[in-house]
Amino acid sequence: MTDSHRWRRLAGGAAVSALAAGSLTVGVTLPAHALTPTVINLLSINDFHGRINDATVDFAETVEKLRQDALIANDGVDNTLLVGAGDLIGASDFASAVAQDQPTIDVMNALGMATSSVGNHEFDQGFADLTDRVIADGTNASWEYLGANVYEKGTTTPALPEYSVTTVNGLEVAVIGVVTQETPTLVSPAGIATLDFGDPVAAINRVADQLTDGDPANGEADVLVASVHEGAPAGENAGATLESQVAASAVFSSIVNGTSAKVAAILNGHTHQTYAWDGSVPGGDGATRPIIQTGNYGDNVGQIQLTVDADTNAVLSYTVGNVAAQEDVTFDPELGTPASIGEITGIVDAALAYAEEVGSQPVGSVTADITTAFSGGTYGPDGYGGEAATRDNRGAESSLGNLVADALLDSMSSEERGAAEISLVNPGGLRAELLRGDDGVITYAEANAVLPFVNNLFTTDLTGTQLLAVLEQQWQTVVNAETGAVEVPSRPYLQLGLSDNMSYTFDPDPDGDGVTVGDLDDQGRHIRTVVVNGEPVTADAVYRVGSFSFLLQGGDNFTAFADGTDTRDSGLIDRDAWIAYLQANPGLAPEFDKHAVAVTGLADLPGPGGTTTLTVGSLDLTSLGAPANTSLATRLLALPEGGGEPVATDLGSVPVQGGAATVPFTVPAAGAYYLEMTAAPSNTVVTVPILVLGEQTTPPSTTTTPTTATSTTATSTSTTAPVAATTTKSTAKPTTKPGKGQLASTGISDEDTTTATLLATLLIALGAGLVIAGRRRELPGRHQG
Repeated sequence: MTDSHRWRRLAGGAAVSALAAGSLTVGVTLPAHALTPTVINLLSINDFHGRINDATVDFAETVEKLRQDALIANDGVDNTLLVGAGDLIGASDFASAVAQDQPTIDVMNALGMATSSVGNHEFDQGFADLTDRVIADGTNASWEYLGANVYEKGTTTPALPEYSVTTVNGLEVAVIGVVTQETPTLVSPAGIATLDFGDPVAAINRVADQLTDGDPANGEADVLVASVHEGAPAGENAGATLESQVAASAVFSSIVNGTSAKVAAILNGHTHQTYAWDGSVPGGDGATRPIIQTGNYGDNVGQIQLTVDADTNAVLSYTVGNVAAQEDVTFDPELGTPASIGEITGIVDAALAYAEEVGSQPVGSVTADITTAFSGGTYGPDGYGGEAATRDNRGAESSLGNLVADALLDSMSSEERGAAEISLVNPGGLRAELLRGDDGVITYAEANAVLPFVNNLFTTDLTGTQLLAVLEQQWQTVVNAETGAVEVPSRPYLQLGLSDNMSYTFDPDPDGDGVTVGDLDDQGRHIRTVVVNGEPVTADAVYRVGSFSFLLQGGDNFTAFADGTDTRDSGLIDRDAWIAYLQANPGLAPEFDKHAVAVTGLADLPGPGGTTTLTVGSLDLTSLGAPANTSLATRLLALPEGGGEPVATDLGSVPVQGGAATVPFTVPAAGAYYLEMTAAPSNTVVTVPILVLGEQTTPPSTTTTPTTATSTTATSTSTTAPVAATTTKSTAKPTTKPGKGQLASTGISDEDTTTATLLATLLIALGAGLVIAGRRRELPGRHQG
């Protein structure tokens, strides 16, 4: 271990030699002696993401106000420690990103940031960039970046300092820093090829034992704090509680229940949630400790005040809460405004001026806001929104995500750029919105803020089987590198954005137990039908996919992308391709049709003349301005055996409430059909192919043959992929080109639409289970139930 792994400093910044310290005690019955209560004012910030803008000084003033108030309450003795919980830089505002986050580093230095865990975004430009440029032996970022669970490849040797110790109000306070174990899936693999990322809780506990073992040679501390760049999947603004999040996330449960009782407070990050909770101390007989996350972007400052018995190091009491960044802060008239505020104001003003010079040129325009998915809002006359609506719901489809996918496809569709046929984008890559503002103009800076990572754009070949596997991986899992166990990460679902020529239907709860995300029993069983260019995806057909290099290398746990072949660099970076698309397409308008819709109830259709009920869900977007659908019109399209135009029968309309509708359906006579459902006013079109068989009809070209079939639907019951096809490319052409947003339609040529051939096409293309006379015949090797 290097000296930097156990460095100490006074709260004011002066370095001191290591001191022996007593063991920390949290939440135990105290002996009868005179107490010496000492207050530690712990301030925290996570996921700042280079927010250098008009609100930066407000954030800084709030930090300094909390510091000053604590100073006054502590009789003029500085008792504040400012700690980060990762992602201070990366995915930043243009004013910071255009200067490689130097303005953010300067602001944090001026604020007296003492130490911070690394976040995954600290590795965006690679480990060498973090150590050589950002940290630069303490000559740039003056705080200590910690990573107790970041190891040199193939070893347990720490690649970063594990902890730092600061003297605060006479006590030795150690901060142990760890980062999410998912980091290898969240950044470009080449940049961290020399590193391994271990279990964060195991690393905290290992270091906590070391710091309280009575041996000053390996570091000692009086009070331990864990800075964990990982957290709960939902926060208080979504009505979440500590108990609900422990139940929802094995990762968060491990942090809450597995972190050593020697740790007095836990700071979280990564999930961009806001909460301040009291977590039970393991073995603490009902004692609790504070667990906090501040949201993101400097919107809040976390404050924990620990009252510690200086003689026993026992925590006597604490307070915990998030303090919203305040405008027009008033400082104590005697102490005045801290000098740091003037310094930070100068840093921000200079950064904004440079960014304005570079980024003010217009590159495009929009007619209305085009945004990521929001949460916490309501539907009104102007669509989804409201003061309570917050951005970055990565578990929902968005108008911006689909637009970016269209832009990438447009950029890489030519032969020289990789000949992409479809594009998919991860929601975490979208870091800002396209907002209309007063004039609808989108500037270079605003466009850059949407895609700030400067990824290369790659293309790769995926088979139909692999493409379905990618879509299934939206229901996220990770493999624990140490135990090999399959686990659900802190973000259990990530919704991919899709180019306009791709769509799918899915079953949100295949096993029917009421759990729609985070259910390992459902893995690989959600996707029902997939369509590319109006044709069903086939197992062995090859699809050329274009996207960010990060995603195609398996980022965000989409490991199936990494199985692609003939992967090529297009020679473009995302920012340049995105801006070129905006320049070529002025006056962009938001589109609110869904590309992914839930359809259930097709598994056990009755025979001809029988009635059933279908459930259609996930019809509404939550991007700003998206309308709430109010009706779902249905019609049945009969495909003539001899070819020709489908014969349509209007089946009426049903109401849509909360993005869902219940559709009564009477199975028609034997024949081939599309059931088409159109949601208004979004104009989302869902098309499900249905084949009704007469008595003794035998479907050809399938892996199993029903003997008494009366009805079947072409909806996949595959675990991860369609049934293997006998051909390698679907050659069917749609009789009419599917409308924008059309889902799950199957193309059939005019010359080849016999009932038998249609059945073969549907079953081969979609990997369908056979629904026979109200019961299900499973294909060999498929999931049951």
